Amino acid sequence: MNDAASSSLPLDENARSAEGSSGSAREVRWEVVAETPGLLPARIIADRLQADGIPAHARQESVGQAYGMVFGPLGTGFVVVPEEFADAARELLDAAQDMDVDFDAADEEE
Repeated sequence: MNDAASSSLPLDENARSAEGSSGSAREVRWEVVAETPGLLPARIIADRLQADGIPAHARQESVGQAYGMVFGPLGTGFVVVPEEFADAARELLDAAQDMDVDFDAADEEE
């Protein structure tokens, strides 16, 4: 697995439920569940996962983020979740992708 696919990051406020029962912070292995063109779509996906109770972060290479890149390796956005939530996150994202709503067709019907 490459560095972009898995990394160790400390927990943030959204992931406190993944802490040990003693309340002490523990190292969490984060796994990439989605890649997007730029940070904004990654943030939207991470917010969707968080709404369903899955701790998620959106991130991008800092240089790409500083320059607002949305293409290429520096422009790729990553959605990461703790590895124990990866399967649930992928199932949720797959279900959302299967919905494939054509909003233009719905507007034409009205």
